[in-house]
Amino acid sequence: MHTSLYRRYRPQTFGEMVRQEHVVKVLQNQIEQNAVGHAYLFTGPRGTGKTTVARIFARAVNCERPVNGSPCGECAVCRALSEGSLDILEIDAASNNGVNEMRDLREKVQYPPVSGKYKVYIVDEVHMLTDSAFNALLKTLEEPPAHAIFILATTEPHKIPATILSRCMRLDFKLIPEEDLEAHLKRILDGMGKEYEEEAVSAIARAGAGSDRDMLSIAEMCIAYEDKLTYRGVSEVLGAADFSETLALAEALLISDMPTALEGVERILSAGKSVGVLLKDLMAQLNRIAVAKTCRTAEKLLSLPKEQFVKLKAVAEKADGRAVLRATEVLAKAETDMRFVSSPRVCLETAVMRIALPEDDMSTDALLVRLNALERKLQEGAFAVPSAQAASGGQKAARETAAPTAAPAAGAPIQASKFTAAPPAGGYEDEPPFPDEEPVFEEAYFSDEPAPKKAAAPVQAPKPAAAPPAGAPAAAAPVQAPKPAAAPAAGAASPAGAGAEVTFGKFVRTLRKTSRNGVLFTMCSDLMPVFEGGTLVLYTESGTVARSLARAEHRAVMAEVFAQVGVTDFDVRLKGADAPKAVNAAEQLKRDFPDYPIEIK
Repeated sequence: MHTSLYRRYRPQTFGEMVRQEHVVKVLQNQIEQNAVGHAYLFTGPRGTGKTTVARIFARAVNCERPVNGSPCGECAVCRALSEGSLDILEIDAASNNGVNEMRDLREKVQYPPVSGKYKVYIVDEVHMLTDSAFNALLKTLEEPPAHAIFILATTEPHKIPATILSRCMRLDFKLIPEEDLEAHLKRILDGMGKEYEEEAVSAIARAGAGSDRDMLSIAEMCIAYEDKLTYRGVSEVLGAADFSETLALAEALLISDMPTALEGVERILSAGKSVGVLLKDLMAQLNRIAVAKTCRTAEKLLSLPKEQFVKLKAVAEKADGRAVLRATEVLAKAETDMRFVSSPRVCLETAVMRIALPEDDMSTDALLVRLNALERKLQEGAFAVPSAQAASGGQKAARETAAPTAAPAAGAPIQASKFTAAPPAGGYEDEPPFPDEEPVFEEAYFSDEPAPKKAAAPVQAPKPAAAPPAGAPAAAAPVQAPKPAAAPAAGAASPAGAGAEVTFGKFVRTLRKTSRNGVLFTMCSDLMPVFEGGTLVLYTESGTVARSLARAEHRAVMAEVFAQVGVTDFDVRLKGADAPKAVNAAEQLKRDFPDYPIEIK
């Protein structure tokens, strides 16, 4: 009769155990020192060797000539125990969990062993015992006969009463690392003469999830599936979705391509994969992308075929880390929600749409993903430079078309030369209005000096080098033609005949270069400039801003900066009809109560 791999290759000595060195060392030392305890509690995940170690220990304590704490397997006692003996009793507490079974055990424990020194009772799944059964076992555990040893094994130690735990020596078994599972499986396959691919062995070990028994059960199915263990064959046996399809689906989600993502879900589900399997495989694929993006040794950690890792690495390099994290979190929540919905497929597709449409998600993670995408596009110059050039070009064109009406006396050829070679009248740069300038507010808040990139802007300052008219009398005449531009300077109206926004833009840029007060720059950035006669009126909708700008120290700085751009008359006003009333009311209070200090904040 065929014997399962995990039974055929069950370790017979402590030296054959796969890991669990901390447990094995304790038991070996106790056997060699003849200091064996009367009750042990083996805890840990399934398939990590609890029952196997209990059997080896039971034979080792009865062995006549133990070798390094392990049974020799040659003495009469070892042979008798290997063939079945009354001195080693295994009890399944899952099916014998009543108080009557424990009372029967308590009565039989008084009988001495048949051939060995100890009578060993192995109680598996002990957490399944009832409270009454635990109480019946308690007295025996506390004061057992000298020839009795109890080994309790469980995967859920938290269900065992504290009175039982305090009477046992607890040894915790750990999950077995993948590399040890791989080495164990390779030894078995080599002994069987079975051909295999390295990636297939890694996939089986990974599917074992730290359990040696689970790994051998999966390996047995894969061996029966085909003559040679291959990665593709293992994936088909495990029922996993195709690697390329799940990778394409993950890539579509990360680049917000919802149509492609939904088509991928439909294609995979139509191939017979369940929603749960697809969700699990998709989360695993996102995890691989995160590992490939962040770890230098990703190829070794993932143990994928070369061509698959190359594809995965290409997707990982283009992926945004926050998008990967957000997608994983959304899918993890969907996995939980599937337990409570009647249509798991709808739940999965909803999660896919939520991942692929971050612009419709107002959560913090989604907003961060969108912000990162915009920053990446700005760095790559995807749209920032063209739009800025188009805006500045459109505004220059608008001014060029408006200029002929301002100087009708000049001929067309003269105007053309003015806009192509000479600076605008008044000596000011031909710059776009301030509202279309590149945002710089974050720098102004935290830095007293302009960044190097902004400082390079004065490269356009060589415009005054248009002084060549002095050396070229023929060209100087047309340049001086727009004389009306000099008149506004005397009246302090609009320098160079420029509009209010252009003049105010020059003011703000000049103010930005000073290190006087970053708060003043912030308040001035939101003002609305309008020329009223010869006065540049700056409107604000905030009464606090209006009162703050009216202070003497702020007024003096603004006057100094305005003088640099050719404006001598300006005023700050509160927009709306209530502004004068509020100011007049404050002044009225000061006049009515001259003896009391009144400060407007």
